[in-house]
Amino acid sequence: QVQVVESGGGLVQAGGSLRLSCVVSGRAFRVFAMGWFRQVPGKEREIVADINHSGDTANYADSVKGRFAISRDNAKNTVYLQMASLKPEDTGVYYCNADGWYSSGTYQSGEHWGQGTQVTVSS
Repeated sequence: QVQVVESGGGLVQAGGSLRLSCVVSGRAFRVFAMGWFRQVPGKEREIVADINHSGDTANYADSVKGRFAISRDNAKNTVYLQMASLKPEDTGVYYCNADGWYSSGTYQSGEHWGQGTQVTVSS
């Protein structure tokens, strides 16, 4: 019943920018936190950024602070990840998590994930 669809990935040169989008349907979007994760083959999926239900607070992995920005538009049931100054190490499949919450300020993944969108940064 819950559908999560990411888009916006692609191939970009180092230093370039991309904007990822995630559209969620089938849930009361505005009551849930959202997160962006990325995964490289053979490695654990890692959190990149998360945002609370209202969009007034966000957290970022140290590796992307100052370069990435997460935002949401609850009227459109959409969360975004603006990615700038991209580095080759940003390469991976980016996944949107649709129904997160917080435990002691730490994002907890919900059960619904998108299919992922590939981001490749060339050097």
